[in-house]
Amino acid sequence: MVKETGFYDTLGVNPSATPDELKRAYRKLALKYHPDKNPTEGEKFKQISQAYEVLSDAKKRELYDRGGEKAIKEGGTGGGGGFTSPMDIFDLFFGGGSRMHRERKGKNVVHQLVVSLEELYNGATRKLAIQKNAVCERCEGRGSRKGAAQMCMSCHGTGMQVRVHQLALGMVQQVSTVCHSCQGQGQRFSHKDRCKACTGRKILRQKKILEVHIDKGMKDGQRIVFHGEGDQEPGLESGDIIIVLDQREHSRFTRKGQDLIMKMELQLVEALCGFQKPVQTLDNRTLLITSHPGDLIKPGDTKCVLNEGMPLHRRPFEKGRLIIHFSVVFPQANFLPKNKLKELEHYLPAKMELEQPMSMDDDLYIYADLEDCDIENRKRHTRHHYYMEEDDYPTAGGVQCQTS
Repeated sequence: MVKETGFYDTLGVNPSATPDELKRAYRKLALKYHPDKNPTEGEKFKQISQAYEVLSDAKKRELYDRGGEKAIKEGGTGGGGGFTSPMDIFDLFFGGGSRMHRERKGKNVVHQLVVSLEELYNGATRKLAIQKNAVCERCEGRGSRKGAAQMCMSCHGTGMQVRVHQLALGMVQQVSTVCHSCQGQGQRFSHKDRCKACTGRKILRQKKILEVHIDKGMKDGQRIVFHGEGDQEPGLESGDIIIVLDQREHSRFTRKGQDLIMKMELQLVEALCGFQKPVQTLDNRTLLITSHPGDLIKPGDTKCVLNEGMPLHRRPFEKGRLIIHFSVVFPQANFLPKNKLKELEHYLPAKMELEQPMSMDDDLYIYADLEDCDIENRKRHTRHHYYMEEDDYPTAGGVQCQTS
């Protein structure tokens, strides 16, 4: 039993969620609320990242389940309880690498691509239009004409200014802020020398069309990386564009690993006497699912067809299974007259004889007829009575009981 469910609620999962379910939940929410896509949802993005950071770590999750968020902040027995930067978690999750590596590399761009189960089965090529930062070709990323830029004397070319605040006697605080004189560029140039194309910003927004090749057998959440196609910054290696596949729910099949799962409803006569039912596959073939006479299908039975599941990624000629969960529809009440039911009994296994004690008389039996039972309605009716006040019940008056 968990102490609190706040982090689980943030990710929209149950406390019993598996690591894979946590990953899927974080991936969808992080892409939805990323500051690049939703600039006003920074706090929500931070909460999602903190929840995933705790729940994706087995030790932190155990600590949270026992003591809640307070135990995490206090650090429990494992030391300090601080949270990692939300952007660090996002970049590491989507393959952004370490912070030191990112300082030498431009920003990665992550896009979610909704795909159908048919596309994951057959493979597909999709075109995706994206917007990214590109170094201005006219000024080659200088922001001005060649030789016009001068080092900013306010920050000495660092782009940052360090301010020292005295908090109390003998106590000071050092704060780093972006230089207001050069806007963090480390250089200054006059307005007339500024590049006309990028207006001194050194970069331009650029539209690019990517061809995304979806291989047969790829999975929901799988990443396709375009190295060096991300945002550009002067003096830095270009970042990557990361495409994350998001599988749309299918009307007939559910995927589990390399298996495809479906449900099939049978009439009672089909379950007893055999059937042939066509099933349309994801590559538009027709399978004739066959049960031969005598092969009884019981309600809740599960059968499979080999080599009709999802193809394996990079081994498309190997496939998983098509798994079929069967349900059996029984006929309506009184579907046959009583004389026909007696005739039907001859073809079915014999009833089990009722064991009667030798001394039992027929007159001592109490016959009980079956009625339809609505469990949910009964529960609601019971709850209604629980909330009735004592005053709602009439009293007989007179005698009262007293306990000591």
